[in-house]
Order: sequence, then C-alpha cells, then structure tokens
Amino acid sequence: MLAQILYRIGWFATRRRWAVIGTWLALTVVVVGAAAASGAKLEDGFTAPGLDSQRANELVAASGGGQAGITAQVVVTPAGDGTFRDDEAARAALARLQADVRALPHVLGTTDPVGALTGAQDAAAVGALSPDGRVAQLRVQYPGLDQLSAADLTALEAVPHDPALRVEMGGDLFFAYSSADSNVGELVGIVAALVVLLLAFGSFVAATLPVGMAVLGLGVGIGGMTLLAGVMTVPSFAPVLGAMVGLGVGIDYALFVVTRHREHLAEGMAVDESVARSLAGAGRPVVFAGGIVVVSILGLAVAGVPFMTAGGIAISLVVLVMVVASVTLLPALLAVAGQRVVGRHRLETTSPRWERWTRHVTRHPAAYGVGVTVVLLALAAPVVALRVGIPDDGALPPSRTERQAYDLVAEGFGPGRNGPLVVVVDLAGDTHAADAVARAVAADPGVAAVEPPVRRGGLATIVTHATTGPQDVATARTIDRLRTEVFPAALAGTPAAAHVGGQTASFADVGQRVNDRLPLLVGAVLAMSFVLLMLVFRSVLVPLKAVLLNLLSIGAAYGVMVMVFQWGWAADLIGLESTVPIVSFIPMFMFALLFGLSMDYEVFLLSRVRDAYTGTGSNDEAVVRGTARTGRVITSAAAIMICVFLAFVLGEDAATKMFGIGLATAILLDATLVRLVLVPATMKLLGDANWWLPGWLDRLLPHVDVTEPA
Repeated sequence: MLAQILYRIGWFATRRRWAVIGTWLALTVVVVGAAAASGAKLEDGFTAPGLDSQRANELVAASGGGQAGITAQVVVTPAGDGTFRDDEAARAALARLQADVRALPHVLGTTDPVGALTGAQDAAAVGALSPDGRVAQLRVQYPGLDQLSAADLTALEAVPHDPALRVEMGGDLFFAYSSADSNVGELVGIVAALVVLLLAFGSFVAATLPVGMAVLGLGVGIGGMTLLAGVMTVPSFAPVLGAMVGLGVGIDYALFVVTRHREHLAEGMAVDESVARSLAGAGRPVVFAGGIVVVSILGLAVAGVPFMTAGGIAISLVVLVMVVASVTLLPALLAVAGQRVVGRHRLETTSPRWERWTRHVTRHPAAYGVGVTVVLLALAAPVVALRVGIPDDGALPPSRTERQAYDLVAEGFGPGRNGPLVVVVDLAGDTHAADAVARAVAADPGVAAVEPPVRRGGLATIVTHATTGPQDVATARTIDRLRTEVFPAALAGTPAAAHVGGQTASFADVGQRVNDRLPLLVGAVLAMSFVLLMLVFRSVLVPLKAVLLNLLSIGAAYGVMVMVFQWGWAADLIGLESTVPIVSFIPMFMFALLFGLSMDYEVFLLSRVRDAYTGTGSNDEAVVRGTARTGRVITSAAAIMICVFLAFVLGEDAATKMFGIGLATAILLDATLVRLVLVPATMKLLGDANWWLPGWLDRLLPHVDVTEPA
C-alpha cells in the first residue's frame, strides 16, 4: 500500500516537476518571510511545573516584584591599580555610569555601589561593592522577556563609560539576546556533506541534489519553527539542533533515494519510471525511519519539562519537513536532472571489499563480538561520573565580555556571587518569618553572604550567595540543605513557607527532573523500537539485539562527552576553555534523537539481510549479502552526518559543542563498530534463530512492509 502511494507521488512529481519545484520555492519564500516578519521570540524557560524553584518564581511574579523579570550585570573596576575608595576620578565615573544605566528604557532599577561607597545601608547598596573596594557590581533589573527585545541589549552595551573605568557586562539579558555564534556550522556542514557526496557519487549533479533539497527543506523547517514560537515557548537551542538534525537526515534520506535511482538508470530504465520506482522502494524505509525519529523526539514530553517538550515539537517539525521534501521535491529535482545524475560510481551495488570484510567477521564472530563490546563498554564507563548542569558565562572564551565580567565578580566577591539564590518567603501573616529565615540561611556553612530581606505585601525575598560557584556540586547540596533542613527548622510552628528560586536553583531543579524522568523516556523509546522492528522484520531476537546494541553506542557517546567536557580530554581541540558539566537536557535529547537516527541504518541494513534470507534461506549468506550491498551507502551516509554534526563544534556555545561531539560520536560508532561489525557477528552467532517468531505472535501482529526490495 505504502509503495503504491509513493510510486504515484513520484510519478506525479516527475510529470509536474516544475510545478512541484516552484511550489517548494514559493513555500520557502513565504515561510521564511513570515517568520522574519512575525517578530516571534525564542525563549529559554528553564522551569517546570511542580518544582520548588518554579513555585518561588510564581510567588515573586504574583507579588509584582521586579525580581520576576530578568537581570543583566555591569561589572566595573578602576582602569588602574587603585580602588574606588582611593580613586576620586573612578568614583565620579562610576556615578555617571550608574545614572546612565538606570536611565535606560525598561530598566526597573539597579544595585547601588555608589551608595555603598558613601556608607548607605539600604538593600540596593549592601553588597554592591567588593570588600576590597575594587570591584563594583551593578545588577540591572529588567521586566520579563515578553516586554524586551534585542534593542535593550544593544542599548546597555552602548552606554558610554569613562576611560578611567574597565567595564564588563553579562547576565540573563546577554544569554537571551547575544548572537555571538554565526551560521558557520551550517555552512561548513553543507560543504563537507557536498564533498562526501562528490566522492561517493562521482557526479556533481548527483551530489548537489541532496544538498539543495536539504537546504530548501531546512528553510521551511526553521522558518516554521520560528512561526511556532508565536504560539508556544520554543527554546533558543532548537534552531541549532534542528539545523543539525535536519541537514543530517535530509541529506541522508535523499542519498538513499538517489542511490536507488542511479542503479535503475544504469540498468537502462527511463528517467520518470526510475524516479517513481526508486521512491516506491527507497522511499519506504525513509518514511518509516523519519517517522521513528519524529515519534522518538516527541517522546521528550515524558520529561514533564515544558521547554523540552516545545523543543521536541519544533525539531520534529524540521524532520517531518525533510521527509516530505524527500518524497516530493527530490523526485522533481531528479526528473529535471535526467541522466546527468549517473556518475563514475554506482554507490549501492554489491561491494567486493565489504563482502570480503563481512565474510572475515563472520568467520570469527565471537572474537569480533566480544572485542567490540569490550571497546564500547570501556568508552561508556565514564557515564558513572556524568554530572548535569547548565554551563554559565564561566565556560565562555576569555575574549567575551560575559566571561570577563564573570571572572571579575568571582575575584571580587567570591564564586557564589555569579549564581545568587533567591530565597522567597511566603509570610502568611508572620512578620518575623523573613528575619528568622535570613538568620538561619546566613548560618549555613554553604552560604557566604545574605542580603537584607526585601518585603512586598505578604512576601519577602532574600538574595543569598553561596560559598561555591553555580556549577559546583556543593552549591546543589546547599540548595537541597536549605530546603530540607534550614527552612523547616527556622519556620517550625509558623504558617510561613520558604522556597529557593533564581536561575541557579532552576537549573539544578530542571536537571534533577530530567534525571528522574530519563529512565521513563528510555523505557518508552526502547519498547517502541522493539515493537516496530518486530513488526517489520517478523522476529523477536533481531529487534532485541538492535535495542541492546543501540544502548551500547549511545552509552559510549555519553562516555566520550564526559571525557571531553568534564575531564577536559582534548578540550583544546574543540575550543573548550574550561571543563563544564553536561547540559542537563542534552542526555535526554540525544537519546531520543539517536534512537530515531540509528533506525535509518538499522532498517536499511536489515531490510537487505531479510530480503536475502527470504531468497536464499541461508542466514550466513544473507548477512554477507546484506552488509555487502549496504556497507558503502551506510558509511557514506554516516560520514555526511558526522561532518554535519562536527561542523557545529566550531561555535562558541558549550551546549552546541556537546550536541556536535555527542551526536557525531554516536553515529560514528553506530555506523562502524555496531552496524558493520557487531551486527554481522551477532547475527552469525544466532544463526536461524535471528528470524524466530512464535506462530501465535505472528498471527497477532499486523504485517508492515517498509523494506526496500533488492
């Protein structure tokens, strides 16, 4: 049924080729134009319902306090060796700078280092000047992102300052609107993919068609993602991750179809008929694999974290667009190209080299199976040390003003000043509760300083600074201790309640929520993959083996991330300035993505093996033939994905680097050690048992044919 539908789509696209291409061009222009005109903003709402930090933020927002918005920080120090206490010119320049910042549009208020110099004891002045008098911190309070734009960041950066001062800036406003990373990752990935396709096809026309299709599809997908941000909160990392995945799967899917089309042309088939038949054959695993990627990513909803759910929906949209482009736009482009796609090589014909390799592996299946498994387990071992968090400005290159501001604050006030904890006390009529909490918090060994409580209505907020930095494990322990020990003791017998909010606490809470829900996602994706593969290949052991081997490759990718980002191995090679924790949402995103992406190779390889087994009745011969027919196309497709993912490591953002390294490592291991060594070895060891399915289960399961005929 699916083959017939795809055949008709392919036939229609060839006969109406210019109309189809024109429609896609018009759609791209309309979607990209609408996205640019929409003014929709991407926002990073690292919160989730039911978390203590979320409750704190909700209370502050309901009270109308300014702390419900976002902040920036302006960090100032005298340009010379003096301090603000003994440098009159620096003091006067600081006063002018403070006044200019307070006068900016949308600024609700700032801390008051000038007041601290004159001995003022109000909340704005306390703690705004370092104990040695050398570093002043202007914490600039803004309303929520819905009232701001990039112009506010531009205005803050443009505030003039006297040469007597050294001024650095950072904070939430920079995180929300800074655009230091460019599109260099996409451009390098496209060029690298084009080179791989040229080497694989030996035809410039055949190489450019997949790239052209992917670029148009990416325009529609990313534009649609921006429009989606108008109705839901889409996180800022979604376009980067969507570009990574979209380019990778788009070019890969096109590669499968173009490969089949070139074979048909080489056999003398007419162009239009070849396109339709290629889509009917290769298009089936494309649709199936793309569907699995979409469903896997949508499975992120089980995390119960809204920004992850929204990010999953947005990225799934890009994948869905790529699947549609592969079965509509690509056939039209192939029809226009005609015979020019035939180059020097035929990519998917049986390769003697891969046949020799597979026969070698199947002659020594136990040795290869055990050896590769040990390698993957060794790579995965560092997972036990995996620590999640959100890299802050301290992970940026030293040339960035945000990093310099971060270092100055840590130097002048201590590391905890870069990640203040906002203790929110719901007084419930108890006027003494805030002071009791402030005293108890100040006495905790993990707390360096506590600012005076700020009361508003029935609420009090107490800005607290830990003795350790935002990313330190000790800071998370301090937050937990405040909640479980300090607050209950301080508020015993009172109706008041206290919560810990602020960015640092929100990041820690979201990370813990993701850790708690990750097993649920893993179980759901594993079960879905097992059932779908069982439907396709009519086997129990084949899907079970696939699930276990995928776990091995993903675990190894996690281990490599720990080695690079937490331990600093080869960090200089990717421009990482310091070790950082793994971004809390990346392991879950990677798992969903990689399980979907690995199905591309799984379906493509096993469909060939299954077809050969049906034709010959010999499991050993089927494994050899299937691997020999797919080895070159799988390695070419994997090389494209790896190039695309690694290209994004060129950016400055640590999270983007993690996605690039993690995804590239997993694809490399999956397409080489797993797909072309472990799969042949284990299938040889299992023999005919690979294709065992109980009769009663065979009768219950519906028949789903997405395999590509030989």
